Amino acid sequence: MTKQKIYNLEERTYLFAKQCRFFIKALPKTLNNIEDGKQLIRSSGSVGANYIEANEKLGDKDFVMRVKIARKEAKETQYWLKLLKDLNQHCAPKAEELIQEAIELRNILSSIINKKLP
Repeated sequence: MTKQKIYNLEERTYLFAKQCRFFIKALPKTLNNIEDGKQLIRSSGSVGANYIEANEKLGDKDFVMRVKIARKEAKETQYWLKLLKDLNQHCAPKAEELIQEAIELRNILSSIINKKLP
């Protein structure tokens, strides 16, 4: 995403969702790209939305559940990015950058979950 990493996870997930939207905007308007792009937009936005909800937790179980959902959405986002990359080779470098960020977000979310679980 950017050369300098952002350590505020709410801000980082927001910027990730924003970059995914810019990525979709740059793709050719084919039926595949439109449909897969809609899925990418939903899942990339859900990473941050669920993390924000986790921070407004009702308890530790609620927090862990919502962070797990955010992690699941990051994994789904990675799937849509790989599919779009394979179908749009001219955009592969940007897709790879976003895939790497999705992996890093998943790892961060996994670490948060592991610290909260007994």
